[in-house]
Amino acid sequence: MEAPNRVPDGHFCLQVDEDEVTDHFICLGCRHGLVLIFHVRRLQVLVWDPVTGELHRVAAPPGFGAKERPISGAVLRAAGDIQHFQVVLVTTETDDQQHTRAMAKVYSSGSGNWGDILSTLLPSQASRHEIPTMIGIEFPAVLVGHSLYWLLTDSRDGILKFDLDRQSLSVIHVPVNIYAHGNWQFTVMRAEGGGLGGLFLSKFTAQLWKWKTGSDGVASWVLGKTIELDKLLSISSKKREPPMILGFAEDNNVVFLWTDLDVFTIQLQSLQFKNLGETNILSRYHPLESVYAAGMGIGGGRGGAELLPNT
Repeated sequence: MEAPNRVPDGHFCLQVDEDEVTDHFICLGCRHGLVLIFHVRRLQVLVWDPVTGELHRVAAPPGFGAKERPISGAVLRAAGDIQHFQVVLVTTETDDQQHTRAMAKVYSSGSGNWGDILSTLLPSQASRHEIPTMIGIEFPAVLVGHSLYWLLTDSRDGILKFDLDRQSLSVIHVPVNIYAHGNWQFTVMRAEGGGLGGLFLSKFTAQLWKWKTGSDGVASWVLGKTIELDKLLSISSKKREPPMILGFAEDNNVVFLWTDLDVFTIQLQSLQFKNLGETNILSRYHPLESVYAAGMGIGGGRGGAELLPNT
């Protein structure tokens, strides 16, 4: 785009030191215009603003980032605060008695420190596999209200909830008997009208679920709409492989799907879809959603982009 709306393309290339070029970096997710990246060798979390090019490096706390205990995390900013951010890291740990607990720590850029460790024991049924239950790293966290949600191993064991206000961890069961389905996928999402939701995908059928509290005060999953993807996308299920979930844009409730060589986006409320084209490279998508306006945001000079307070 022309100035003042142009953002230099170099800002979308992460600048690292020469000795880091061959290092292993893991993208943990995007939110509020920021990207959270884990630097495996240095045990650092990187908080990067691709538009302004600003990069923060924070040492991971002890116990987070070990090879045998993969971590996940999330970055977020309070409404109206574009100067500070928070990072939440989560991992799991199994003791000698095979009791598995989830652990979390929160970093505040305002104080420059990690908070106290928070933990909760995972349900016993969450440890029925040969491998210990871990945080699923296939999909990033989803922010719903004032809570973050992650899938546990293969999403069979449940959903880990971190309440930002109460600073507490808990586990919610998944809405369907996943073991009854041969080819399935599940991801957490924001439900229509707000609240926690889930997208369950079995072959070419998608189900939208909502975590809802009844009149008795008990919360449970309620099935919303069912989507026949082959009909919606006008594709033949006989000629196509079942779709694969590549990513989810939480602010706009848009899911990214891959089937054969095509990548589709579907807005889950309006069911509007778009074909983004062909690709034979399978990878996870981390949609970057933000709102910028012409102003003084980039490099401290005019003609850049400035983050709006309500991003």
